[in-house]
Amino acid sequence: MKIIIVGAGAVGTHLATMLAKERQDIILIDEDEEKLSLISNNHDLMTVVGKPISIGTLKEVGAGQSDLFIAVTTEESRNLTACIIAHSLGAKKTVARVDDFEYVKPKNREFWKNLGIDSLIYPEMLAAEEIVLSIRMSWVKQWTEFCDGALIMIGVKMLKDSEILDKTLAQLGTNDIPFHVVAISRDNKTIIPHGDHSIILGDIVYFITTKQYIPYIRKISGREDQEDIRNVLIMGGSRIASRTTMQAPDYMNIKIVEQDKRRCERLVEMVKDTVMVINGDGRDLELLKEEGLENMDAFVALTGNSETNILACLSAKRMGISKSVAEVENLDYINMAENLNIGSVINKKLIAASHIYQMMLDADVSNVKCLTFANADVAEFQVKEGARITKNSVKDLNLPKGVTIGGLIRKGQGVLVTGDTMILPGDHVMVFCLNMMIKKIEKYFK
Repeated sequence: MKIIIVGAGAVGTHLATMLAKERQDIILIDEDEEKLSLISNNHDLMTVVGKPISIGTLKEVGAGQSDLFIAVTTEESRNLTACIIAHSLGAKKTVARVDDFEYVKPKNREFWKNLGIDSLIYPEMLAAEEIVLSIRMSWVKQWTEFCDGALIMIGVKMLKDSEILDKTLAQLGTNDIPFHVVAISRDNKTIIPHGDHSIILGDIVYFITTKQYIPYIRKISGREDQEDIRNVLIMGGSRIASRTTMQAPDYMNIKIVEQDKRRCERLVEMVKDTVMVINGDGRDLELLKEEGLENMDAFVALTGNSETNILACLSAKRMGISKSVAEVENLDYINMAENLNIGSVINKKLIAASHIYQMMLDADVSNVKCLTFANADVAEFQVKEGARITKNSVKDLNLPKGVTIGGLIRKGQGVLVTGDTMILPGDHVMVFCLNMMIKKIEKYFK
């Protein structure tokens, strides 16, 4: 595929390097020559110095012949304009990063489509949704719903009270088992498991199940005694913080600590009346204690500095806070954060990449998710009539190594898959695989 990315910031650079590993034809455009030279020296992709909204530049790089045009600069208006121009030149699909919640409302989707913009991403809003899910389900590392919750993916860290420790999946597995273990993250390595794999202390285990069995997963993970979250302290008044307060349930009591006075004044106007905004340095433990940190159920660190967020969450955990969430934009720090056991990690680059990656695929894919603590992805494929996946039972499909089918949704009902399952046209199938393998398996769904 020919993919053009406009903007060599954090999101654009991550996308470009990720897609370049798949040997896609990548062109990265930015006005900053220094940024581009650093990327081109380390990755197999083409870089072009130019204005993202220049018709001449977009013609020069062949935007009209691109399969996917992605605009992810820090300026919303530039992204929208660049996509409109690229569409007019002939680009097949366009994606723009925006900063306005109103733009991504479903009622406006057709408006943008008519202008030539196929999809909008608002990473801060997506990050806020992840945070709210994380603190609502305080015992999980990661939570993803498919087809309005017909199937649920839950990532849980195994503690000493877990009932399934030191047991192989074959020992756990029976026809009546209400879950499927689809991935295990262990010592910074990812395993797509088979029957002879065991679950050990410290593993992050990714289950797929249905809603009625969530309490059972919680029980066998040793998390029944973990209390629900009601009192939340957020360090850093970023856009993610404001969106988090807007999406949080009303029963949660939320405080935001922000150092910038002007930002505090803006936050007061943006958030719910029940949210308390405090002007102060969130790194000051004495201030946090005065604001009741020790009585909080959850601590969320959303400053612009990954190291600060990790250390702040570590301090909160040592003070007895049961749940902490850190925004960690430096990908190299994610494994460190996990090794320190700080709690959940949010990364806008991974969230944006999940959304955009699904637009690369030729098969009918409605959802792609990067697993935060594992080098793996999960994709939701809709099965077409005559697709290769329907020709044999699951055990006889000869799926590539590092791939497993976690479950499917048939006529709105979640179904856990076994080796004898026959997949039918119209099914929505959840496929788990190691990073960069989705393109290799989409042929099964065409």
